[in-house]
Amino acid sequence: MEHIELFFKSIFIDNMVFATFLGMCSYLAVSKKVTTAVGLGAAVIFVMAITVPLNWLLDTYLLKDGALAWLGPEYAEYDLSFLSFIMFIATIATMVQLVEIIVEKFSPSLYNSLGIFLPLIAVNCAILGGSLFMQSREIQSLGLAFNYGVSSGIGWFLAILAIASIREKIRYSNVPPALRGLGITFIVTGLMAIGFMSFGGMLTGGDEEEVPAETTVVISVEQQNDIANNTKVIE
Repeated sequence: MEHIELFFKSIFIDNMVFATFLGMCSYLAVSKKVTTAVGLGAAVIFVMAITVPLNWLLDTYLLKDGALAWLGPEYAEYDLSFLSFIMFIATIATMVQLVEIIVEKFSPSLYNSLGIFLPLIAVNCAILGGSLFMQSREIQSLGLAFNYGVSSGIGWFLAILAIASIREKIRYSNVPPALRGLGITFIVTGLMAIGFMSFGGMLTGGDEEEVPAETTVVISVEQQNDIANNTKVIE
C-alpha cells in the first residue's frame, strides 16, 4: 500500500512541473512537438529511475549524520551532508554521460533521435529536485526510492506530453497576437496546474471522527428542589 500511495502521489499530487514548477526550461523548450516531448520524457524517466536510488544509497551510507557508522564506531560522528549537492550533481552528470555513451555505442539510430535531448537532462533541475526531495522526505528504503524516482519521472513525462499535445493544437487556433508563443503556454500551464490541484484529495482520507457518547447527568433531589424554587422565583 505504501508503494501504491507513493506512486500516485508523486505523479498527480506532487507533480514536478505542476506542483513545484521544476524542469520548466526543458518543459517549455522541448514541448513544441509530441515526438520530441516523448523522447525527452522517456529519457527523464530512465535517468531518474537510476539516479534517485543511487543518491539514496550515497545519502544513507555516506553523507548523512552517522552514515559512516558501518566503517566503525570512530566514524559514527562524521556528518558529510554538506556534500549532498555536489555528490548528487556528480551522480546525475555521470549517469547522463554513461547513458549517452551506451546508447551511441549499441543503438546509433536511437542516439540520433535522443542525442539532442540527453545532454539537457544533466541541467534539468527536476532530476536534482527528485534526489533532494527523496532526502528531505526521508524515504526509508531503496525500493521506495526507486518507486519515487520512476513515478516522479512519469509525472514529468505526462506534463510535457500534455503541453506538447496542446501546443500542437494551439498552432491552428486563433490565438490573440499578444499571447502567441510562450504567453499562451504559460496560461495553459497555469490552468493545468490548477487542474492537478484537484488530485490533492485523492489520498487525504482519514478515519471518521468519533461522535462523543451522550453523558448522563445525575441530579440529586435537593438540586431538583433548588431548581424548581429558582424557576418559581423567576416566574
